[in-house]
Amino acid sequence: MAIAMKADQRTVATKGELRQLRLQGKIPGVVYGKQLDQAAQVAVDGKELQALLRSQPNAVLEINIPSHGKTSVMISEIQRDSLSRQVLHVDFHQINMNENVRANVRIQAEGDSQGVREGGILQIILHELEVQCLPGSIPDAVTVDISALEVGGSLLVSDLSLPKGVEALADPEQVVVTILAPQKELTEEEAENAAVEAAEADARSKEEQLEGVKSL
Repeated sequence: MAIAMKADQRTVATKGELRQLRLQGKIPGVVYGKQLDQAAQVAVDGKELQALLRSQPNAVLEINIPSHGKTSVMISEIQRDSLSRQVLHVDFHQINMNENVRANVRIQAEGDSQGVREGGILQIILHELEVQCLPGSIPDAVTVDISALEVGGSLLVSDLSLPKGVEALADPEQVVVTILAPQKELTEEEAENAAVEAAEADARSKEEQLEGVKSL
């Protein structure tokens, strides 16, 4: 189901006018689409947009553009400030609910891994998965069950269980998650032996230096 988002139509503005718009809590944006005579310049509520980006970045939105009427869109690009990471601009693209779209979906690991219980370290290699499906079928996340994963084991894109109608566009052999072997800790005896060997090596080095001086 599409989420209604209010959008105000705006004219192409100068940098100063856009800055003033943001100070009012609005984010400037543009709606692109084949069914539009030309790209529509809009402004949306900043807090509403931020909340949407945190919870449902791939949501289908219904925007009512005064000059075009209601249209279904998705967020296609976000421009942020390089330092503050605040949203400066948003691009929407018009969609057809009966045509496939591409989207990046977050990957979420779940389960108590056998390898982690044995001291292994869980490493998520792929944090997002690019998928292709109908707009209404985009999952909020792709869940990876790591329960049976042992130390040294990995799960690939081809191992993922995706909802019906959702196709992964990444390389099937791409590693998604892996369990790394724990770093070996030296026993007290091994640590003492290592210290003795280091001291002996240092002593030999000093003797060689002295011999070199004597021979001059």
